[in-house]
Amino acid sequence: MTSDAVLEIPGFTHVYSGKVRDLYEPEGRDGQLLLVASDRISAFDFILDPPIPDKGAVLTQLSLWWFEQLADLVPNHVVSVDVPEVVAGRAVLVQKLDMVPVECVARAYLTGGGLREYAADGTVSGLSLPEGLRDGDKFDVPIFTASTKAPMGEHDQPMPFEAVEIEVGTVLAGTLRDLTTRILARGNEIAAERGILIADTKVEFGLDADGTLVLADEVLTPDSSRFWPADQWEPGHTQPSFDKEFVREWLLSDESGWSKSSGIAPPVLPAEVVERTRAKYVEAYERLTGQTF
Repeated sequence: MTSDAVLEIPGFTHVYSGKVRDLYEPEGRDGQLLLVASDRISAFDFILDPPIPDKGAVLTQLSLWWFEQLADLVPNHVVSVDVPEVVAGRAVLVQKLDMVPVECVARAYLTGGGLREYAADGTVSGLSLPEGLRDGDKFDVPIFTASTKAPMGEHDQPMPFEAVEIEVGTVLAGTLRDLTTRILARGNEIAAERGILIADTKVEFGLDADGTLVLADEVLTPDSSRFWPADQWEPGHTQPSFDKEFVREWLLSDESGWSKSSGIAPPVLPAEVVERTRAKYVEAYERLTGQTF
């Protein structure tokens, strides 16, 4: 198991840690960063304990695979996978980008936070939807539902598209919407052949030195997306999944004894939940890529 502590990597300076990833600047290479995926897992804006073994490697290798599948749609930030041995398999050298200050979410199915908002007022991120939709219902085409990028420990808030236009400009907002929904549509074309539905996904973009929009961070992973087994899809209730939703469901269950509204940190994950979460991440990787992890 990789430690969730920040590593000392010779030739690299640690500059930032998020919920899952750590960033390092390589000495003597301006314009690049070392992006290291840890085994940390977060839910409801808390970093949970313990980490999930091999999670960082699964996210990194699956993102690299997806970047190749999406290369004709949008350039990505990967420079090289030639990284220090201590983080081999779970790190990549990437372009340093001016990150777009919007969480770009596309939804192919109604579930999760989108469902909660729809149940309350019939909209998702300000977008009006037809009446009578159920948990797990499919949209005719993927919809774009952005949210704010909140500081760690705070909640992202839904952003109507008009707010995205104000934040980044009309042209860039339109491009973000187009690319985000096309990434999910392409993802579902590929995943469907492998028996998986991708209900929704979150992607991040940045601008390079030339002003080109670049896909960054991770893409179509069990951390950033909901993966459902296609043969078990049945609208009207929560779907079984190959992703972080399993952990969220355990935290919200009576078994955990934790309340989301309590404001206190969640309990330690039981060994069985850790093992099953790892197995779900590995199964998602293997089913999508056709490769053994």
